[in-house]
Amino acid sequence: MPSKAACPGRPEAAAQQPSAPGGGTLGGQPLNMDKDLALHGGSLPTDTCPGLEKSPGVPLNIPAKMSSEGPQAKAETFTPKPPSRPKLERALSLDEKGWRRRRLQTSHEDLAARRGNSPAGGSLQGQAPGSPVHTCSPPGLSTSLQEIPTTRRASGCARGSPTSWSNCISGMVSSSPDLLPRGGALAGGTPRLAGLLPSRLPPAIDWNTASDSLRMAHRVDADHADYKLRLQARLCGAHSGLGPGRPPSPLACNDCSLRSAKSSFSLLAPIRTKDVRSRSYLEGSLLASGALMGADELARYFPDRSVALFVATWNMQGQKEPPPNLDELLLPAEADYAQDLYVVGVQEGCSDRREWETRLQETLGPHYVMLSSAAHGALHMSVLIRRDLVWFCSEVESSTVTTRIVSQIKTKGALGVSFTFFGTSFLFITSHFTSGDGKVGDRLLDYSKTVQGLALPKNVPDTCPYRSDPADVTTRFDGVFWFGDFNFRLGAGRVAVEAILRQDPGASVPALLQLDQLTREMQKGSVFRGFQEPDIHFLPSYKFDVGKDAYDTTSKQRTPSYTDRVLYRSRHKGDICPLKYSSCPGIKTSDHRPVYGLFRVKVRPGRDKH
Repeated sequence: MPSKAACPGRPEAAAQQPSAPGGGTLGGQPLNMDKDLALHGGSLPTDTCPGLEKSPGVPLNIPAKMSSEGPQAKAETFTPKPPSRPKLERALSLDEKGWRRRRLQTSHEDLAARRGNSPAGGSLQGQAPGSPVHTCSPPGLSTSLQEIPTTRRASGCARGSPTSWSNCISGMVSSSPDLLPRGGALAGGTPRLAGLLPSRLPPAIDWNTASDSLRMAHRVDADHADYKLRLQARLCGAHSGLGPGRPPSPLACNDCSLRSAKSSFSLLAPIRTKDVRSRSYLEGSLLASGALMGADELARYFPDRSVALFVATWNMQGQKEPPPNLDELLLPAEADYAQDLYVVGVQEGCSDRREWETRLQETLGPHYVMLSSAAHGALHMSVLIRRDLVWFCSEVESSTVTTRIVSQIKTKGALGVSFTFFGTSFLFITSHFTSGDGKVGDRLLDYSKTVQGLALPKNVPDTCPYRSDPADVTTRFDGVFWFGDFNFRLGAGRVAVEAILRQDPGASVPALLQLDQLTREMQKGSVFRGFQEPDIHFLPSYKFDVGKDAYDTTSKQRTPSYTDRVLYRSRHKGDICPLKYSSCPGIKTSDHRPVYGLFRVKVRPGRDKH
C-alpha cells in the first residue's frame, strides 16, 4: 500500500515522526516552524496540505516544538496568525505621482474610445504581447485608499497562494500594475514595492495599431500604404451630416449633444428649422402669408414701407487713384444713420475700377455687399445694399447707350441698371452728356438717345405694363433716378457769375439757378419729362482748381456751373421723398465736386415669381 505524504496537520503523522534532541524533526530534517511560516507569508503551501483549502473553517493546529522526553510525548501547538496589515501610505504617495504623470485623453482619442478603437495608451491592442492584465479587483475594495475595509481578506485572497495574495494587494494599492510585485512571497507579510522604471523597453509600434494619435506623433510617411485610406475615412467622417444613413461624424456622436454643433461665437440671430420650412418662398401670391416678397415680410423689415436710399454722382477727371477717405461722400454728417441702399455713379472714373469699388466697400464696411457693378467705358456704377436685404432683390439687369459720334471713344453716353426690390421696380441711370457752353441741343439729343436706347427691363417683368411707354425707358419702372454730369451750364459770363457768388450764399444760389440751362429746359418740357430735382442749396460743383476751393483760374476761365445733378421720377405720386441734396466741398481731387442725395422711397409688396 502506498504511503501517505506527511502532513503537519494530522496528529497521527506527528506521532509517527521520530524525535530529535533540541527540537522536532520532519522527514529527517530539523523543523523550524517560525522560519518556514515567515518564508511562506504565515501559511503553508496548499499542495502539501489539501485539507486546509477544503475546510478553511477548522482551526489549524500545527506542532510547534517536539518534546525530547520520548516518542509518546505530546507536542505543543500554536495557532498561526494572519499577516499583519500592509502599510499603504508609501504606495499611496507613489500612486498619486503616477496619476499625475498620466496623459489625459484628447477629444479625438475619447471619441475613438467610444467607437471601440481606444488609443494605444488605454487599448489592449497597444499593449505588449504577454503582459498581464489585471481585470479583477478584490471584493470589498473601496474607491478611496484611506477607506479600505478591514474585511479585505476575502475568500479569493485568504485561501490563495502568496502569489495570488500579492496580486490582490497590488490591485488594491494602485491601478498601475508596476507599483507592486506580481509574484513571490512577501517577507514578514510586508509588500515590497517594485521599481517605477519598466524592466524592459516598450515594444515597437506596429503600423496596424489602432492609435491614430501615435501615428501622428511618429509622423507617419504620407506614402505609406494605408495612409491615404485612413485619411479619406477621417475626412468622410468629419464632413458627414447628421443623417442616420451617413458616416458618423464627431458632431453626430450618439453620446454627444447636438448643441455642440452651434457656434458660440456667432452674432447672427438663430433661425429655427420649422420657421424655414413654413416659409413659402415660391408661393407666388401677392398677399401670401410667409411669402418672401409678401406684405408680412415687408412689414417686418420696413414697418413704414419705405427704404432709405443714397444716390451720388461724381466726375473724377480720370484720376488714377481714388481719394483716401470717402466718409464725407458716403457717410455725410447730416445723416444720423447709414442708408439701406447706396448707388454711386462716376464719370471719367479711375482706370482701376476694382480699386474704386474696393474703396467703396471699405468705407461702408461688412454690413453691405456689392449688389451690382457695371461699366461703360469711363462710366461706372456701383450698387451696394445691406447684407440682410439682398434676398429681396430680383435679378439685376444693365444696359448701355453711346451718344458720341465716334462710338469707339466711350467717354460720353449712359449706363442703366434696373432691378425689383420687393414689389417696387427701380431704374438707375448715370450719364455724361456733351460738354460746351453753347451745346444745349447736343445735350438734349443725348437725352433722347438714352431714353430710347436703354433696353430695360430684359427678363424681370414690368410691375405696371399698362402704364409703360415703349419709346421711353423711364416709364417702365416705379422709381427712376437719373444722375451724372449733364454739362448744362449757367447762361451768363464769368464776370456776372462771380459777382453773384460774392453775394450772400442764401441769395446767390436762387439767382444762379435762374441762369441754369437745365432748369429752363425742364420748365419747357424738352428734357427729363416727368422728373424732379430736390432744392439746391449748395454752390456750383464745377469747375475748380484741383486741390483748391477756387474756380478755374486757367486761361480758359470756365464759368462755374451746376453740371452735376441728381433727378428722380416716380410712377406713383409721393413715393419718393428727398431728404438731403448737397455736394462735398472737402473732396478736392478733381475739378468737380461730388453731389449726392438722400431719399426715402415707398416700397410695395410684390410676388415671389419674378
